[in-house]
Amino acid sequence: MTRLFGTDGVRGKANIDLTAELALDLSVAAAHILGEAGAFSGHRPLAIVGRDPRASGEFLQAAVLAGLASAGVDVIKASVIPTPAVAYLVNSRNADLGVMISASHNPMPDNGIKFFSRGGVKLDDFIEDAIEERMGEDWKRPIGADVGRVRYDGGAIEEYVAHLVSSLTESSLAGLKVVIDCANGAAYQTGPAAFAAQGADVTVINGEPDGLNINDQAGSTHINVLQAKVVEVGADLGIALDGDADRCLAVDHEGNVIDGDQILAILAIALKEQHKLHSDTVVATVMSNLGLSIAMNEHGIKVDKTKVGDRYVLESMNANGFALGGEQSGHVILSEYANTGDGVLTGLHLAERMRST
Repeated sequence: MTRLFGTDGVRGKANIDLTAELALDLSVAAAHILGEAGAFSGHRPLAIVGRDPRASGEFLQAAVLAGLASAGVDVIKASVIPTPAVAYLVNSRNADLGVMISASHNPMPDNGIKFFSRGGVKLDDFIEDAIEERMGEDWKRPIGADVGRVRYDGGAIEEYVAHLVSSLTESSLAGLKVVIDCANGAAYQTGPAAFAAQGADVTVINGEPDGLNINDQAGSTHINVLQAKVVEVGADLGIALDGDADRCLAVDHEGNVIDGDQILAILAIALKEQHKLHSDTVVATVMSNLGLSIAMNEHGIKVDKTKVGDRYVLESMNANGFALGGEQSGHVILSEYANTGDGVLTGLHLAERMRST
């Protein structure tokens, strides 16, 4: 049997591979498995559920909400927000579980489901295996007051944006002209709002999702669009997000691409200068460019290399207390502020570095 869970949750063609029935079954099983594993803090567990703007996200989110509530989990429906926002809210609101419905940079017909446990961290492999093995089990069903309740929270975006802005040490990005390509994705509100809150002069492209246009000739997988816009408007910096905004690439004022390895190098040097780069080490993968290692060596910074995948980067960071890690694809983790890749957070810190130099 093919394993449902991949390196980043469950993904497939929406309504063919990833159906409403599967989304419901996954959610019910996840709630029970995590409960049995002692991952819930009390008898009324709480979940945060968000999605990207894909049309299929509406019915899949409804199925996830139904599954969790039927398993006795209270649910906050956060609507369209980035993947790292769900992870942050799980942690900040002391929730027991998070679910993000997104296929990230994949084409619009695809969708996916990603689970987070307490603290906003991805599920361990053995938990994912248990969920798969026991899907469809005849679970004991709560009744009466024990069923979960669902409520909508319109304040999630503002809370997340405030968190992003609070991570910056510089008081302002005033005078910095930034173009943000939101990929018609989950950060179409949070990305521009965070940069504008810091005073940046923001130009937004691909910031009008309609459920069908996510990643369509837009975002980090089509960075040529951003390159052209940065040059056209004379911007200082361009930020390209993907569909769920867990990664970003950048473009300088001349339209040159700044990839994930280059972003890591820039942020590592900045953190070292601030005495915030633990053990003077940055975490990258075996796919990182040799130039990263050379540049870091010139600045007295070590590079710890892991297997490909942001989960392995995070494992090394958590095990060793490292502050910064990421991949060439633009998944960058700043562990002081997040425990998953966050494209908007990364872009803000890149802009802050540019503003201060």
